[in-house]
Amino acid sequence: MDYTAIFDKQKKYQQIYSALPTPTKDSYQQSFDITFAHESTAMEGNTLTLLEVKLLIEDNISVGGKKLREIYEPINHNNAYQYVKRCIIEKLPLDEKLLKDIHEILMANIMSGGIYRSVDVYISGAKHTPPTPNQMYQQIKNFYADLGWKKEQLNPIELAAWTHAEFVKIHPFTDGNGRTSRLIMNYQLMASGYLPISIPLEKRLEYYEALDFYAIAGDLSKFTDLIARLEEQELDRYLAMTQSIV
Repeated sequence: MDYTAIFDKQKKYQQIYSALPTPTKDSYQQSFDITFAHESTAMEGNTLTLLEVKLLIEDNISVGGKKLREIYEPINHNNAYQYVKRCIIEKLPLDEKLLKDIHEILMANIMSGGIYRSVDVYISGAKHTPPTPNQMYQQIKNFYADLGWKKEQLNPIELAAWTHAEFVKIHPFTDGNGRTSRLIMNYQLMASGYLPISIPLEKRLEYYEALDFYAIAGDLSKFTDLIARLEEQELDRYLAMTQSIV
């Protein structure tokens, strides 16, 4: 895939970002935070609507008739995402401690987080079966070791896609692997000066098929293409907003 257009748009975004009014930047980020929390949790079965997630996160208003887990999931997701943003500001490396911290925040009031699984797990509808616990421990160790040289080898879009796809293939936790992988994908994008992305629910089938293709064939191209398109759409949205202000 030719990334030239995305790289050019990212440079334009970096150039005009500081000139934007603070309320504009804040409202954009707040809108994304809520959409990201909704889409990432809905991807894994949460039934709250976007408006209900907004009420929870933005207005601190609970939603009646829902299970406590469905209430905690988007709240925890938003807390984990805010943590990711703080870590980027502090220039903390994406390592095992940070990743376990993200998972622990995601699982607050649901289950014990940040603990690797000791049992086999299966992914509904996927052709790929995650590794056994013994295999998983070696693979997750290799994952952390590979993060450094992958950063040198891949461009930021490819690095974000690999980080997500490889982590979720390993599936080191009993639950919350998808949400964790989407957060660390955005960690890689934002740490490289790109905009975070959210996987729209209408792209769910393409998303899962691309991840399964990587897990089975070791080919990242389909997933990287999806991430690149979503990043470009986010950059286009941002640049259009700035042009209207100017």
